[in-house]
Amino acid sequence: MENEVVIITGSTRGIGKNLAFTLADLGAKVVINGTRKEAVDEVVNEIKVKGGKAVGVCGMVENMETGEALVRAAINEFGRATILINNAGNNRDRMAHRLSEEDWDAVISTHLKGTFSSVRPFIQHRKNEGGEGVILNMTSRAGIKGTMGQLNYSAAKAGIIGMTKTLSQELIRERIRVLAVSPAALTDMTSPHVEKAKVKAAQEGRELESYWEIGTAEDVALFVTTLLENKDAIQSGAVYSVNGKQVGIWEEPVWKELKFS
Repeated sequence: MENEVVIITGSTRGIGKNLAFTLADLGAKVVINGTRKEAVDEVVNEIKVKGGKAVGVCGMVENMETGEALVRAAINEFGRATILINNAGNNRDRMAHRLSEEDWDAVISTHLKGTFSSVRPFIQHRKNEGGEGVILNMTSRAGIKGTMGQLNYSAAKAGIIGMTKTLSQELIRERIRVLAVSPAALTDMTSPHVEKAKVKAAQEGRELESYWEIGTAEDVALFVTTLLENKDAIQSGAVYSVNGKQVGIWEEPVWKELKFS
């Protein structure tokens, strides 16, 4: 990965942080992002102490200037940006009838506008450089199958899949591969849901669904790294999944004609 310059949004904790460390260990230059300067500086310093190369940009991804700043930092510090990983996310879970407008806007803005804010300047940069590159968007099973209590989050993650498929079509000529990854990992954002599922299963006297037996952020980082190390094999527009050592790809929806008698 020595020739890669990777922008990772939301990379001061969880999956994003593990991605940053894993890619930096393999020689990639990384651009760290988070909303707290202290946390951004801490990750950047940890990478540098281990001999890696990193620069940090503090800012909320839903602000367009943050996306511009991320790409600009990559160019100023390392000469270019070759890979963009849109990982930043949040959740405000409530049943739909209890969901406030603020809850809706906060989640939709972070995931969808937050993805767009980095995608636009990254594409412009890669076009100026003659094309090629990778855009990797983090989605979720919630955006594919839906999840009770996560109307805003499910809508946002489904939107990211739509963005991924559209961008993959728009960027064929530029040879920019675009993919989505649906990870299952135990992080500070997912652990409350896992614990809730465990309690509910215990109360109902049944085994916990296998879906909740999830892997780690390190597992996700290793899978993503494998994809990025084999860029030519990436199926642009595809939605990949990883849960521990179990990896796969979601099939495209199938249309069937309805016939009414």
